[in-house]
Amino acid sequence: MTGLLLACGTATGIGLWLVWTGLRPTEPDLRQLIADLHPTPPTPGEPTPAPGGWAARAGRPLARRLTPGPLIPASISRDLVSLDRDPATHLAEKITSGVVGFFLLPLLAVVLAVGGMRLPVVLPAAGALVLAAVGFLAPDLAVRADAAAHRRALRAAFSSFLDLVVIALAGGAGIEQALDDAASIGTGPAYTQLRRAVDTAVLTGTPIWTTLADLGHRHTIPDIVETAASVELAGGEGAKIRASLAAKAASIRLRALTDADADAAAATERMSLPVALLFLGFLLLIGYPAVARVMTSL
Repeated sequence: MTGLLLACGTATGIGLWLVWTGLRPTEPDLRQLIADLHPTPPTPGEPTPAPGGWAARAGRPLARRLTPGPLIPASISRDLVSLDRDPATHLAEKITSGVVGFFLLPLLAVVLAVGGMRLPVVLPAAGALVLAAVGFLAPDLAVRADAAAHRRALRAAFSSFLDLVVIALAGGAGIEQALDDAASIGTGPAYTQLRRAVDTAVLTGTPIWTTLADLGHRHTIPDIVETAASVELAGGEGAKIRASLAAKAASIRLRALTDADADAAAATERMSLPVALLFLGFLLLIGYPAVARVMTSL
């Protein structure tokens, strides 16, 4: 009982501290105030702070007083960079989700107590901590799923982009002209990023393979990085890489088909679990009367 009271007191103290830090006004940063007087356009590909939903707005006062780095895993940070999302906004969503999970079970216990059903004190206290941890980690899972879908879309667009480059090379265009023409044909968010990489190389005088490699590193797609190395070899030494680019596009599509087959197989296996649970419930429904009669006759 003493340990339970200590845990409840600690959780209450932490909650009061979070409420106090959230309501206390922050001192303005002079550097930020000066930067607001002279706004500069964002760099292409740089994550910009987004307003987010109600969860981000509710948790932003607390997120401003915390550093996102130690509270966000490195893999999630890479996914946020790939999605061009602000880490501070993501941290605000994590804080709000954790706070909601922490108070969900105690509020349910209060409602049940008002209705005349009292739960043991240990159950709401332990459940609040578990739900707080689950709620704090839930936004990470959503970001990971969004980043995986984004990488799949970008990889599929890049394979079609390579096909267009091969067609342009077969028509007699140079490697840089073929890349520029292929990037200007496609539409959609993925092609927008490819076109941005090509336009950045043209406007800044940077080799196109360098910007393509940066795009691959930024979104953690090794296929783009490897293709950029092939393009660099062609631009520097004049190697004939039309066949290798076509093979690369075919390998990307084959990998995408393999991943789709694996996802379909996993979904099929998951579908068997509800059927097994329904069958188990049916067996319990049939066998319960007989088991209950045997137990009562003893």
